[in-house]
Amino acid sequence: MEEFVILVNPEDKVLGLMEKQQAHINGLLHRAFSVFLFNEKGEMLLQKRASKKYHSPNQWTNAVCSHPRIDETYLEGANRRLMEELGIETQISEKFHFIYKADVGSGLWEHELDHVFIGQYNSEFNLNKDEVEEIRYVSLKNLDQEISEQPEQFTEWFKIILEEYKHQF
Repeated sequence: MEEFVILVNPEDKVLGLMEKQQAHINGLLHRAFSVFLFNEKGEMLLQKRASKKYHSPNQWTNAVCSHPRIDETYLEGANRRLMEELGIETQISEKFHFIYKADVGSGLWEHELDHVFIGQYNSEFNLNKDEVEEIRYVSLKNLDQEISEQPEQFTEWFKIILEEYKHQF
């Protein structure tokens, strides 16, 4: 099934729809969301993207990132992907949004108006192995060290969003 993203201008005015991979080839601005989940110790949940993903396979990233569908809000999309990828439901709230552009290799770009949600989760997961290879929690201090020592192990957009998160809090 073809997936589409919602093309927007910087003020989030809808300009149209485009097939997801084509939007990433063209580097066009589109709607996206990212979810940061933390456990009771304040550690951040990371997911390792599945090996069959068409870009950035086997790289670590935040709990969930994706695109809302035309008929859903950013929050609805984020909750849908939490269930589809991690098999969970939890309370999340939007903390900020911003625009970024990242070269993700193979001639593909993530150019997104990204709404970032934060939540806490301390229970079991039911991973969708088509999406997620594995998950783990890590302290922000250790995460910074890992990214510094092995940046290629992390998605380009996650490194950008994490820096923006740190500036917001």
